[in-house]
Amino acid sequence: MSTERALPVATPRETRRAAAALLRQDGRALGGVTVLNGLAALVGLAGPWLLGRIVDAVVKGHGTAAVDRLALAVVVCGVVQLLLTRQAVHQGYRVAERAAARLRERLVDRVLALPPTVVERVGTGDLTTRGTTDVATVGTTLKDSVPEMAVGIFQGLFILVAIFLVDPLLGACSVLALSGLWFVARWYLARARDAYLAEGAANSEVAEVLGTTAAGARTVEALGLQERRTAAMETAIEVSRTARLRTLLLRSFLFPLVDTSYVAPVTVVLLVGGALHANGSVALSAVVTCTLYLRRLVDPLDTVMLRLEQLQSSAASFARVEGVGAVPAEDAGAAGTARPADQRIEVSGVRYAYEGGQDVLHGVDLTVRPGERLAVVGPSGSGKTTLSRLLAGMDRPSGGSVLVGGVPVADLDPELLRREVVLVTQEHHVFLGTLRDNLRIAAPTADDRELTEALASVGWAHDLPDGLDTELGPTGHRLDGARAQQLALARVVLADPHTVILDEATALLDPTAARATERALAAVLKGRTVIAVAHRLHTAHDADRVAVMADGRLTELGSHEELVARDGAYAALWRSWQQK
Repeated sequence: MSTERALPVATPRETRRAAAALLRQDGRALGGVTVLNGLAALVGLAGPWLLGRIVDAVVKGHGTAAVDRLALAVVVCGVVQLLLTRQAVHQGYRVAERAAARLRERLVDRVLALPPTVVERVGTGDLTTRGTTDVATVGTTLKDSVPEMAVGIFQGLFILVAIFLVDPLLGACSVLALSGLWFVARWYLARARDAYLAEGAANSEVAEVLGTTAAGARTVEALGLQERRTAAMETAIEVSRTARLRTLLLRSFLFPLVDTSYVAPVTVVLLVGGALHANGSVALSAVVTCTLYLRRLVDPLDTVMLRLEQLQSSAASFARVEGVGAVPAEDAGAAGTARPADQRIEVSGVRYAYEGGQDVLHGVDLTVRPGERLAVVGPSGSGKTTLSRLLAGMDRPSGGSVLVGGVPVADLDPELLRREVVLVTQEHHVFLGTLRDNLRIAAPTADDRELTEALASVGWAHDLPDGLDTELGPTGHRLDGARAQQLALARVVLADPHTVILDEATALLDPTAARATERALAAVLKGRTVIAVAHRLHTAHDADRVAVMADGRLTELGSHEELVARDGAYAALWRSWQQK
């Protein structure tokens, strides 16, 4: 994915801090898991030590009763370790699930707080992949890898301590022989993070190309772009395949080297221990105990190394998830605490350029009075939609200012902004859930009567099978474009802003339904400021004033009658529209 439009990725230090903060919220439970893991590891040390005592008992000619007692103790220790480990894993799962839930909730909050311009720039592929694949990877790691790795680390450390206690020289030989694992791990860790981040970015690009192609399938077919989109998909898949092969190659080097490293300490202890035993310096039981400890060390080390590899993938995913909250301040904006003094909207010398492009608005000056109905008209590409986005605070002007009540509209806190200005476009969304749930997005405390009145105010005349309880979305009742748009307008009624910006908001309705909806809206929006980006010029005819845009400039401003009388650009548009 192009770095210019990719979301940020958290640094290793930021990732560690975020992970620690996430787990600290469950600190007491995490401490309990740590204690259980430690006890399980300690009890696990008893087995090899008891087996060493069995060897001593046999060498010294003790009877079967002594051996049986020691064997029974081995079994008891094994059962206790199993119970402690099971409880530790169970508690670890609970901690991990709660942490994963908090991570998902925080990601949703951060995504919803992203400025629309950022979302549009990065595309849906990157956000979708971070919110699904990456979050799932982190959740699985928290649930599986972290508890198992904790157990492995405890067991490994205690086993090494036990070897030193049995015989310091054999312990030193064991550590020296295990040093190869340190170098192998460092070699792998130096390369793994970048490799997994590249794989995540490649997966995002695949999702982006696939999503945009599917969303624009009709356009692709109409313009004959199938080969171009297929080529783009093949390129994205090839990049993804190459990234995955790189991580596979790293694993292909890591695990054989790790397996080889396990053999070295056992071999060294047997050779050194055998020589020392021959000299009478070390008891046979000590050599046997240390060897058994080293053999037992293989399992926790294997777990640690396996989970270490998985942690690299998860850490890269976690860095991508945390990166959503690291959007630069200039992108995220600076929501202030100032409140507008009134409802007056003032646009002064506004210029705007999309990223990497030239200005599409050139010094626009406009004042919208409270309660006024203003229609914005002009040919396609004249800057109408760009102006509406600036008025709604979705974009920040490159130059000049857009103020509501003397406060820059883009600096308003999102909660306050929704009560001041709401933009309704041709784009709409029906969320999974009931019709009631979809409406309460705009007014969480609204009762059924208020919801029904809001629907009626926008001309809703569609009897759903279960009324407000009807499930909507792909798995429920599907609304057609007209009904979905009426639902979006009903949300505006419930939000109750003082200014409503309609950017072709009734474009998907047929002329009769559109006219009916606009009449209903006229009654609902009475006394509010309404700015309508108009395609059908009857909207301009009914407005208090009409603003005419051309080539990013405000060229005419006045009432319908005044502009027709001037016989300028608007009059030409009006005559052309009447002849259709």
